[in-house]
Amino acid sequence: MFKKILIANRGEIALRVIRTCKEMGVKTVAVYSTADAESLHVKFADEAVCIGPPASSESYLKMSNIIAAAEITNADAIHPGYGFLSENAKFSKICEEHGIKFIGASEEMIAKMGDKATAKATMKAAGVPCVPGSEGIIKDFKECETIAKKVGYPVMLKATAGGGGKGMRAVWKPENLKAAWDSARQESKAAFGNDDMYMEKLIEEPRHIEIQIVGDSRGKACHLSERDCSIQRRHQKLTEEVPSPFMTDKLRDKMGKAAVKAAEYIKYEGAGTVEFLVDKNRNFYFMEMNTRIQVEHPITEQVIDFDLIREQILVAAGVPISGKNYTPNLHSIECRINAEDPYNDFRPSPGKITTLHAPGGHGVRLDTHVYAGYSIPPNYDSMIAKLITTAQTREEAINKMKRALDEFVIEGIKTTIPFHRQLMEHPDYLAGNYTTKFMEDFEIKAEEEED
Repeated sequence: MFKKILIANRGEIALRVIRTCKEMGVKTVAVYSTADAESLHVKFADEAVCIGPPASSESYLKMSNIIAAAEITNADAIHPGYGFLSENAKFSKICEEHGIKFIGASEEMIAKMGDKATAKATMKAAGVPCVPGSEGIIKDFKECETIAKKVGYPVMLKATAGGGGKGMRAVWKPENLKAAWDSARQESKAAFGNDDMYMEKLIEEPRHIEIQIVGDSRGKACHLSERDCSIQRRHQKLTEEVPSPFMTDKLRDKMGKAAVKAAEYIKYEGAGTVEFLVDKNRNFYFMEMNTRIQVEHPITEQVIDFDLIREQILVAAGVPISGKNYTPNLHSIECRINAEDPYNDFRPSPGKITTLHAPGGHGVRLDTHVYAGYSIPPNYDSMIAKLITTAQTREEAINKMKRALDEFVIEGIKTTIPFHRQLMEHPDYLAGNYTTKFMEDFEIKAEEEED
């Protein structure tokens, strides 16, 4: 087992990893930018090293600084959390070259699954259902037109290096294809330094359902059930739940087997997520694979009583997995609480938290790194907390979430709590009747109306 793990991340995920390490008797090293000096992950780690100024490029993305921090503290492993360097093939390789275990996928695995066109080709070879579309990178607009005609409109253009909804364009008619092609490539080039594109058939009334998997160094993999992540705004998830209200036992079995097949085909090691689009007829198609822990991993932990961070660390240390597949015994919902103003187009709202009262009670979990008096820096993602409720049934979990949201008081900044309270009252959400298009028609009531 590792003696000391450096957590190459910030905020609630860094604190989450620190907690499990402490329970396992493993020493921890926090890294932080000057903007994060007062964050709880810095306060609760055994050691803390400042790795640079607020800009991510000069701190959390600065590989040389993170490796130096690991070396001066004698850390024998690095946990990257999610975001930042968690799916960076070069960083995984650098860790290996310095004799530091990267608690995540190998350079080869990240490279294979990080590029979406390559990942799709790999999954086709593995026999996993894929959305009809281009066989790889589209070489020019002429080929783009040909593929769109063959696949049939509507189609979706996607950047191979994409993420967070950047470089994606839905095209419903041939006459709109050229403008979408140009703008998607331009956006992708600006965001990722890469304008390679591929194309897929646009799945109508889609659900975004992902399967949590874990693979070990012996080539064995298992799945830990699904998560429904369909409530999204601009391709960013807002809330997730398990089990999916759209799921059947038969579909879970089929999707679980497909995800395990995918993981074992590429001999995947670590925790990962195989993401699928599921159409209204419950046909499912491979979308992408995330070679890291997910933001929404707590709801999986809640319904099967399983510590995914602990499993990540054990697998990285060479411990084999049990090989057991899991099905949910309970129902769990996560609301991402962001420092954003939902009444003002979700504009970021950094600043000082003057008052914070955390909800509690049976079946309520709060993952956060903030507290009263903490100042949220403007430099990073706006998520400041994850509120998770777990109960015997979906109805009970929703009622528990309503109560917890009412108890959750954060003053000094704007948050998305009012949005989540309204979501939990929406007839379609209550009925489990939603797709990835749900937010397009969702209207947030004005504050005075809500009161």
